Amino acid sequence: MRVHDILVHKGSAVATIEPGATVAEVLDSLARNGIGALVVTGNGTRVEGIISERDIVRALQVHGVDLLGMPVVDVMHVDMPACVPDDQVSNLARTMTEKRYPHLPVVVDGVLCGIVSLGDVVKSRVDELETEQNQLVDYLYSAR
Repeated sequence: MRVHDILVHKGSAVATIEPGATVAEVLDSLARNGIGALVVTGNGTRVEGIISERDIVRALQVHGVDLLGMPVVDVMHVDMPACVPDDQVSNLARTMTEKRYPHLPVVVDGVLCGIVSLGDVVKSRVDELETEQNQLVDYLYSAR
């Protein structure tokens, strides 16, 4: 299974925020969209970073309530790798787990075209295992 297959099922819509927005605006968007991270982009296509709930919690410990008025650019994660639609989900799962990246943007020729979460990766693997199990059960019943 490839990243493309995940995007076909979940869609390619990506919640984004501009680097100059405040952390309070990030929290509002995360809550409104029921998600755990936003891609930071100034032009809507080039990934400048990601800001997640985890980034905010860590920054809250350092900055306290002043964090809410700070710009995203001061808190976002910038050393985030990206993936491409042809990447194998099994490789992506390994990278995301080992490097502790719960979200990865999907980029084609420098243009943002989706995002995958570790939850998306786990769901795709579970679906794949269920399909394999059903095929094995069907095979066993047909062999009688």
